[in-house]
Amino acid sequence: MGKKIAKRLQVLQAKIDTQKVYDVQSGVSVLKTLASAKFDETVEVALRLGVDPRHADQMIRGAVVLPHGTGKKVRVAVFAKGIKADEAKSAGADIVGADDLADEIKNGNINFDIVIATPDMMALVGKVGRILGPKGLMPNPKTGTVTMDVAKAVSNAKSGQVNFRVDKKGIIHAPIGKVSFHEDKIRDNMLELIRAINKLKPVSAKGKYIRSSTLSLTMSPAIRLDSQELMDVK
Repeated sequence: MGKKIAKRLQVLQAKIDTQKVYDVQSGVSVLKTLASAKFDETVEVALRLGVDPRHADQMIRGAVVLPHGTGKKVRVAVFAKGIKADEAKSAGADIVGADDLADEIKNGNINFDIVIATPDMMALVGKVGRILGPKGLMPNPKTGTVTMDVAKAVSNAKSGQVNFRVDKKGIIHAPIGKVSFHEDKIRDNMLELIRAINKLKPVSAKGKYIRSSTLSLTMSPAIRLDSQELMDVK
């Protein structure tokens, strides 16, 4: 780590009380003071859940449309044919196709952020699964990206849908906006995400559901949040 970066992180760290666990309101207020990059940094939430993702029923995965969007322009690709392809185009999809789209992906042309597919196209999508899967782009019914209602799926993606899933260590990382957002918008987006995750709490999960939680920017240290407050979000 360069001296410049180390010094910048030191300055930012001094703004955070490391002995303190912040409530959401205070955490967001402090977060807004940590902007230090030359670009509009992404606000990120990390949650360590009391689940074991090795068990299928504890594999927390879903999607939520943030009320104030993510602040990011999202490019959407849709696997569909006929009327459904027309619906996707009308809804604002950036790329719509079938075999031709699969060929583009095989050739390494992946200039999109979300992939949506109608159920009848999943056999075709499966052929490029090895490429899409590792990039987190594989359509999935649990995130609403395998659906006959492609117009709604495209609309959700364009208006700020965030897909989330726990990793092998039981941690969820999710973007909830930009540091330029007003504090209230960051808070609203965060609570909407937490609400969606709380609804997915498996019956088989033992002990505390949200073990620990942090809030950070792309280039900032993390702020510890009150996990109990988050678990009470309904």
